[in-house]
Amino acid sequence: MPLATTRRAGLVDQVIDQMRDAIAGGEWPVGQRIPPEPELVTALGVGRNTVREAVRALSHAGLLEVRQGDGTFVRATSELSGAVRRLCGSELRDVLQVRRTLEVEGARLAATQRTDEELRRLETLLAERDAALAAKDWESLVERDAAFHALLVQCSHNTLLAELYQGLTEAVRASITATVETDHEDDHVSHAGLLDAVRDRDPARAAAEAGGFLEELLERHTD
Repeated sequence: MPLATTRRAGLVDQVIDQMRDAIAGGEWPVGQRIPPEPELVTALGVGRNTVREAVRALSHAGLLEVRQGDGTFVRATSELSGAVRRLCGSELRDVLQVRRTLEVEGARLAATQRTDEELRRLETLLAERDAALAAKDWESLVERDAAFHALLVQCSHNTLLAELYQGLTEAVRASITATVETDHEDDHVSHAGLLDAVRDRDPARAAAEAGGFLEELLERHTD
């Protein structure tokens, strides 16, 4: 991914911004090792110290993780997501409880604020999610399920709520993966009722459906 050569002023901040964009834009996916230091130095046209300061800053923010002898890896897509990972760690209960808080309100607002085009996208994602479940394509199931919930919150048209939820991206995917791996095919929670409520513009039922399936996951997968 060619990075633009930086200007002379504010080199560290510029490098941080470009590296953050590469992470947020998916050029450097979560879990992947970023290019080695010499390659970054050449691509950015800056010195080693500048690259090291940028990596150190992004590591402190939780986006990168330096593994001695192994390289530097992407840990999260944003500072908020990094903070969530530090606070929640791998505690499934914590993640599901936070998801319930945000997704219930997101569903409530989406029922009245969603557009017809957004509804069609939700229907497509849910159909793809259910097809992946039927095919036992667990990777696609996680991807489509996460995308469905993210879009549902975006349909609230509440910018702050959507930004907060986006910060949970990695944690949400991890929680979906955890539940997918332990459920049997017949045990997977259906989102048909949730989609119906949003389609019918029924905020109370949408909120109840969102809260209900997350409560079911909490009861099923946590002590």
